Amino acid sequence: MHVFRGVFLAILMALMAGSPAFAAENLEPQAIIEQTSDKLKVRMQDPGFIKDFRKFNAFVNELVYPHVDFDVISQLVLGKLWKEASQAEKESFKKEFQTLLVRTYSRAFVEFKDWSIRYLPVAKEEDVRKAMVKTEILQPGLQPIAVNYRLHNVGGRWLVYDIYIEGVSLVTNYRTGFKNEVERAGSLKDVIDQMAKKNTEALLATNHS
Repeated sequence: MHVFRGVFLAILMALMAGSPAFAAENLEPQAIIEQTSDKLKVRMQDPGFIKDFRKFNAFVNELVYPHVDFDVISQLVLGKLWKEASQAEKESFKKEFQTLLVRTYSRAFVEFKDWSIRYLPVAKEEDVRKAMVKTEILQPGLQPIAVNYRLHNVGGRWLVYDIYIEGVSLVTNYRTGFKNEVERAGSLKDVIDQMAKKNTEALLATNHS
């Protein structure tokens, strides 16, 4: 269970890499992640903020959208299904997938009490428009969790488009899951509708909790 929680934390931190406070400074990928995580740790010291999940979820969502390449992530996650999808299905999938990620990892993240990040040497890429930031998530009494962030530079901005947790790609993991879901449901539209229903139900449950 601790390992899975560590994975949730790592993914959320990747999604939050590049908060608005630092975007204008055109920081290098590692500096963006480092300064954002430091800012987050300070914000998390407010007990009232931690207990108000809706406020925290909104905070995460505000950080996520402008600084993660959901267009590319959605295309990579759906693979061949993306090419066959209508424009309406593509837009609906991006919206619901983003909501799913933010909702899931926001809930997991508030359970963490103590964590830190070890930054490893940056891996050089042949393409200067791409970068990989290697880190380890450290928690007392637990083995470090290796987390590699893949980013690319789009118009001068570094955007996250994949995360590797202990060598496993977030994109590849979700691609397999959605492929299986579409095969069971019969169509991508049915899977999107199911995801939208679950997202709505989860938010309603939060509002009444």
